[in-house]
Amino acid sequence: MRTHIKKAKKKANSRLILLLLALSPLFAQAEIQEFKLPNGMKVIVQEDHRAPVVVSQVWYRAGSIDEVNGKTGVAHVLEHMMFKGTKNVPAGQFSRIVAAAGGKENAFTGTDYTCYFQQLEKSHLPLSLKLESDRMANLVITDAEFAKEIKVVMEERRWRTEDKPQSKVNEQFQSTTFKAHPYARPIVGWMNDLENMTAADAREWYNTWYAPNNATLVVVGDVKTQEVLKLAKQYFGGLKPKVLPARKPQTEPAQIGERRVVVKAPAKLPYLMMGFHVPALQDKATLQGKSSTPEQAWEPYALDVLAGVLSGNDSARLNQKLVRENSVAVDVGAGYDSTSRGREALFELIGTPAEGKTVAELEAALIAQIELIKTNGVTQQELDRVKAAVIASDVYQRDSMFYQAMQIGQLETMGYSWRLLKEYPEQLKAITSEQIQAVAKKYLVKDNMTIATLDPQPIDPNAKPVGKPHIH
Repeated sequence: MRTHIKKAKKKANSRLILLLLALSPLFAQAEIQEFKLPNGMKVIVQEDHRAPVVVSQVWYRAGSIDEVNGKTGVAHVLEHMMFKGTKNVPAGQFSRIVAAAGGKENAFTGTDYTCYFQQLEKSHLPLSLKLESDRMANLVITDAEFAKEIKVVMEERRWRTEDKPQSKVNEQFQSTTFKAHPYARPIVGWMNDLENMTAADAREWYNTWYAPNNATLVVVGDVKTQEVLKLAKQYFGGLKPKVLPARKPQTEPAQIGERRVVVKAPAKLPYLMMGFHVPALQDKATLQGKSSTPEQAWEPYALDVLAGVLSGNDSARLNQKLVRENSVAVDVGAGYDSTSRGREALFELIGTPAEGKTVAELEAALIAQIELIKTNGVTQQELDRVKAAVIASDVYQRDSMFYQAMQIGQLETMGYSWRLLKEYPEQLKAITSEQIQAVAKKYLVKDNMTIATLDPQPIDPNAKPVGKPHIH
């Protein structure tokens, strides 16, 4: 699952962690219930009665992984068009209707999925489902609205990527790390593809992938499961399923040599990204198949713990050694997402060199820390700290109805099961120092390494951002 270790900044002493773990059953709430409508749409409900609020999310199993060359970014463009009107709701009214009901709504596109969500007072759940079912079946994509919105998306690309040097590095890192797999392509799309995209491209994407049998409805909040199911049948049950295109397996060929890319862009400081191809978590069906190996079951959990040993808080190895003791970096981190629909994953290290230090020195320092783990493993104290911190973070996040829904929706849409949420803590606790050593030795090697660096160029003091942000 997605540990977000790299972004975790909260401090928690051992007493607080123990308290949270002791209280964790209180956060578990009611049992998750799963249903499937006759048209193939999955419905998952988690009751949580702490506040009179409901979060509803509709997840489509369609993201940038499903795009083809020449039409990159179309999944994200369609996300924008979903707010531009249906046969029943005029353009621009969707968000106003939700706001008038006192709710919040938005959407996001990823490599593996697109999600649309609302958070409302519980009595307004029927409104949310009515609006979502309407735009699942009745979206109107006019040439005029598309012509306006594609310009907004191009502005967003300029704002998020072309105005931000580290984002440029990340984009080049992804396209260098992956050569065959669609994870090489940016979610927002390449600018040339956006410039040549048409309303017909957006309609094709919508007509291909937006169907009840390619969607999951997740509802978390102060609701009764059977009432939610009744509403789901009322609003989505009449929608017709579609014949979905066959999805062929896409596997990245093994990397057989070190790869490097340098990005020159106006910036104050250099920056480094280092990545290694590592296994993603496999679903049980794959693990039980003939092609699986015993290691596939535990290696992702060992990589999760390794990321926590290296990064996550002030006492983690990278921060302790490279920032506080040796002053090689001003910031540094490690990250690993074990779940992905493409069943491809990266173990990443990032950092900004300290003043007077080079990216080469930072690279050497990062590799030295990896080699120490290969040689000596990790201490029991580190194992205990990481396992407690990850579990405590999970408890914090489950206190949010939105995050509970996010976890369920991500796992289900990526082809796992929400039941993985129950298994994760115990699997993590079972990881040993020897297993961490094993994955470091196996995967964190130079022939499997890609490095992207930012070579900072002079900044024009009169330069203005080339893009503008956008809500959707």
